[in-house]
Amino acid sequence: MSRPGRDNPSPVSLSRQRFRDDSLNEMYRLLFSLVLSHLDPETAHHLGMRVVRLAGARPFAAAVRGLTRPAPSLRTRALGIDFPSPFGVAAGFDKDAVGVLGLGALGFGHVEVGTLTAVPQAGNPRPRLFRLIADRAVINRMGFNNGGADSAADRIARLRRRRGRPVIGINIGKSRVVDVADATSDYVYSASRLAPLADYLAVNVSSPNTPGLRALQAVESLAPLLSAVKGAAGTTPLLVKIAPDLDDEEVRAIALLAVERGLDGLIATNTTLSRADLVTDPAVVEAAGAGGLSGAPLRHRSLQVLRLVRQVVPPQFCVISVGGVETAADVRERLDAGATLVQGYTAFLYRGPLWARQINRELARR
Repeated sequence: MSRPGRDNPSPVSLSRQRFRDDSLNEMYRLLFSLVLSHLDPETAHHLGMRVVRLAGARPFAAAVRGLTRPAPSLRTRALGIDFPSPFGVAAGFDKDAVGVLGLGALGFGHVEVGTLTAVPQAGNPRPRLFRLIADRAVINRMGFNNGGADSAADRIARLRRRRGRPVIGINIGKSRVVDVADATSDYVYSASRLAPLADYLAVNVSSPNTPGLRALQAVESLAPLLSAVKGAAGTTPLLVKIAPDLDDEEVRAIALLAVERGLDGLIATNTTLSRADLVTDPAVVEAAGAGGLSGAPLRHRSLQVLRLVRQVVPPQFCVISVGGVETAADVRERLDAGATLVQGYTAFLYRGPLWARQINRELARR
């Protein structure tokens, strides 16, 4: 007979955990409603990142991990790597690899940093991040703002020596100053610099906020790009991240290409250009302007793309599902649909710093 423990808590322990979780959720909901929702979204993100970094600092990290560490039953083997949980944080949250330890301490099984570019860049002019609270969504046109591959490489090299760090994925993209025709050499530079430091490397050809980037998803353009980056990445597992706005045949064609070119996986999906079926006031949506939409409205299409990919790739091929993931039920739905790993980002804004802990606990209970 099994005894109550970390993976098999007693009914009383479960009741107490749920009461604490509900109380903490309500506290964050009030904080968001009364304070954070009135701040500029990018300013609020930077404030939140300070909290994240504090959670990973030496005086606090051990205590935080004691509260948030995923149950052993959630360990997942993928890409030849042991992930402490199948749930991680998507690229875009920690663009410059400054909050990796804090995100790991908060319970994320992996952190995909970036998007990083070979050339440092400031990104698009502010404002460039907009909340659609009624839809639990965000529109961003950040434009790959980051300090560049070389700067991040030094930080990531130090991170790799730290005990207790999460799995580190590195997402790379095209530098804005580089013409699309010269994109391959730009990606190869970043891959050569960063692949030796990454647990896995992701090629981003699907952001809507860099002019011309999505044209690289066309198979005739993508094939030589992936082959070149694969050569530069060496033995580091390589994945490609695709857009939800591709049609079904394009999704299948890219998935088959990734397998053919020897990639290890695919990430589905990036943000969408669609504004369909939003409940936010259309005037608010229009005022936000151009950019990629993420969050709950992406859930249906992201799940569709996951199923399309899984239909045509081998069982051992890693598929990371991202887009519209907010609850443990969402994560379980993706895993049941064939996802190897699952990522989230936008719901962090609405759920708060204990989001990963809540998802991991619910997954372990089931």
